[in-house]
Amino acid sequence: MVKETFVIDGMTCASCVLNVENAVKKIDGIESAVVNLTTEKMSVDFDSEKVSPEMIADAVADAGYGAHVFIEGQEKSQENREQEHLLGMKTRLIWSAVFTVPLLYISMGSMAGLPLPEWLAHEISPIMFALSQLLLTLPVMVISWKFYSNGFRALAKGHPNMDSLVAVATSAAFLYSLYSSYHVVSGHYHLTHELYYESVAVILTLITLGKFFETLSKGKTSEAIKKLMHLSAKEARVLRDGKELILPIDQVILGDLIIVRPGEKIAVDGKVITGSSSVDESMLTGESIPVEKGLDSKVFGGSINRQGSLTVVAEKLGGETLLSQIIKLVEDAQQTKAPIAKIADRVSGVFVPIVMAIAIISGLAWYLIGGESFTFAMTVAVAVLVIACPCALGLATPTAIMVGTGLAASNGILFKTGDSLEMAHQVDTIVFDKTGTITRGKPELVSLYTYDNSKAILQLLASLESLSEHPISSAIVQKAKQEKIELLEVIHFESLAGFGLKGIVDGYELLVGNYSLMEKHCIDLSKMEADFNQLISEGQTPVLAAIDGQLVGLIGVADQLKEDSQKAIKSLQKNGLELIMLTGDHEVTAQTIAQKAGINKVISQVLPDQKAQVIEDLQSQGKKVAMVGDGINDAPALALADIGIAMGAGTDIAIESADVVLMKPDLMDVTKVLKVSQSTLIAIKENLFWAFIYNVLAIPVAMGVLHLFGGPLLNPMLAGLAMSFSSVSVVANSLRLKLKKL
Repeated sequence: MVKETFVIDGMTCASCVLNVENAVKKIDGIESAVVNLTTEKMSVDFDSEKVSPEMIADAVADAGYGAHVFIEGQEKSQENREQEHLLGMKTRLIWSAVFTVPLLYISMGSMAGLPLPEWLAHEISPIMFALSQLLLTLPVMVISWKFYSNGFRALAKGHPNMDSLVAVATSAAFLYSLYSSYHVVSGHYHLTHELYYESVAVILTLITLGKFFETLSKGKTSEAIKKLMHLSAKEARVLRDGKELILPIDQVILGDLIIVRPGEKIAVDGKVITGSSSVDESMLTGESIPVEKGLDSKVFGGSINRQGSLTVVAEKLGGETLLSQIIKLVEDAQQTKAPIAKIADRVSGVFVPIVMAIAIISGLAWYLIGGESFTFAMTVAVAVLVIACPCALGLATPTAIMVGTGLAASNGILFKTGDSLEMAHQVDTIVFDKTGTITRGKPELVSLYTYDNSKAILQLLASLESLSEHPISSAIVQKAKQEKIELLEVIHFESLAGFGLKGIVDGYELLVGNYSLMEKHCIDLSKMEADFNQLISEGQTPVLAAIDGQLVGLIGVADQLKEDSQKAIKSLQKNGLELIMLTGDHEVTAQTIAQKAGINKVISQVLPDQKAQVIEDLQSQGKKVAMVGDGINDAPALALADIGIAMGAGTDIAIESADVVLMKPDLMDVTKVLKVSQSTLIAIKENLFWAFIYNVLAIPVAMGVLHLFGGPLLNPMLAGLAMSFSSVSVVANSLRLKLKKL
């Protein structure tokens, strides 16, 4: 399967989104097609042997819209397209108003007691009164030609949209007014009261005004991603051949030495080779406190060097940098649909045809049954067509998701999909990996018992452990470095997943690992029972060592709780969540650490391949499970969980398998994940409610229900104003999320 992104032109509402998706999904070989009204992009998964991008573009064109492949770098940025769209909308609005204001004055001025020159007054110069309105209306219709071209094209294709409603309504009013104008010119002057030119122009102008504000508001929903994009450095100070050169960022190559002075932006991801400083990484991680950097420290493009000068060797460039990956993750999340969006999709599929039917039925009912004039019936039909608003339905979900994912990203939380954003608040059980999640992930060697004084146990152990990346291995190697012990060559190294390590060091066959490993190899452990129990009771992780089948040493490694673990656990428990710690540690050690953290349920001595089974068992009990971890052995469990949450300090494979990535290893951010999800879902439901209730209440009013009981008849111009601002209200409600404190 191939994934391709397309830019879609000509969409105006939720019906358009559904029309485009359905047109593409009909092609044999399409796996999925998701259109985002807010970003005007479509993400398609397809079989490249059966489908080509040209076929997809043709299918979209047949549906009445435009499509072309989005090419990163060559394509105009979302921000530039928004600015162009906004400028175009503003120009249309200004010119529409230029013609509409005098038109409104001519047509309605006398009713308000405003003076009109005799050559325009309907009592004295009826022909000029009619023709001047016609001449002022035509430019507005030309300026708003997109409503007609898009609307009638979609209608002809059998997929009417919002533009179709506007086009049909205003065309009906214009043609009736044109018919009346003909009779006025023919001498039937009393028909000057049957002109509705001002309704046509005002409706078009007000809808354009609403679209302008909608575009303006939609732009604000993507501010978070824009800020991230602006973080990228445009140039770098590169040291080449002993000279400092200021080069465009696209001319920097891997291995280049980058000089970063105080106050400058770090241009690439890399490693510090000289200098020390504090670096502001808040824009990437949400952490406001600057991070101290020194020799061998990792630095990331987009962060700000605050104090000292640094020399950084470039290790990642362009799309490989952390900042680029964050932007990609956020964009992908904003492009996907949350399951709740299917509600709007189902309604949008039948909405416009039903509205058209209601408009026709309402007009005929008033004319044929109610005995009203044709003008009255037409006014009702036009009002129904204009006031109905599928735009608000189409914007309800994507705007909230864009703001929600942006809010999360500004706090160092990355949701990969709209599904994960919706699902997170449904979680009732959270499973935590221990090492690197609840604990710091940097164990220290604190105890060492030897049972064979003839051998340099620590040297042998550290030599073997140096070939492993496990945190416990790092603790042993670090201890050897502190004591300036020289490491020996290892041959026949073997990593025994879930048990330990095996290899030959200095001629000795060395076995290092947990209790189960020793039992598996029938090692006599009687001499270390008391020491082993003592380590476990103190919460230390025991590591046993055997040479040539004989126990020679016992090491105690302790991993301290993170400072925020207890606070985060308490906060989650207050929300009624079931918390479980999952670890490969010995049961007593695991229980000791869990008690310190405040977790009551522990599943210990679990092998890496068994972690996913634990998640599956919990799900089989009907629980919605989130897994929080950071290691390679957590990846299967992260992928299987309803929501996988990877700590950003963890491995790439853990992050790849997760649904949510926490950019800093702060357990309190797990509570923020749930808050963002809950707040976003509330906003989506509010948006859908108001979009639905608006139509439920507005359409009957437009049909003349109030008029049946002596109330007023809805003026089509007021209907146009209400329709325009219903969309703006939905976007504004989504923007309230930005004010949410996490």
